[in-house]
Amino acid sequence: MLGVSTDSSADNLAFREKFGFPYELLSDVDGAMSRAYGALAEGASRASRVSVLIGPDGKVLACWPEVTPASHAEDVLAVLATAS
Repeated sequence: MLGVSTDSSADNLAFREKFGFPYELLSDVDGAMSRAYGALAEGASRASRVSVLIGPDGKVLACWPEVTPASHAEDVLAVLATAS
């Protein structure tokens, strides 16, 4: 699993270490990836919290334009169960 943020690599590393994330946070400082996945609107300075599940073949399996942290893991697992 990977996370992507428009923050710098150094900021992402500090954030990851502070909260003990078990996955890498990639830096998208120019916003290209965030725009491509609809998380960053043209002219916006910050990306929305969007979750995109990408399968091993590179295809998008699901997209959540708004994430509810309390139930998001269950939502992702449900999609993975049907994708196998």
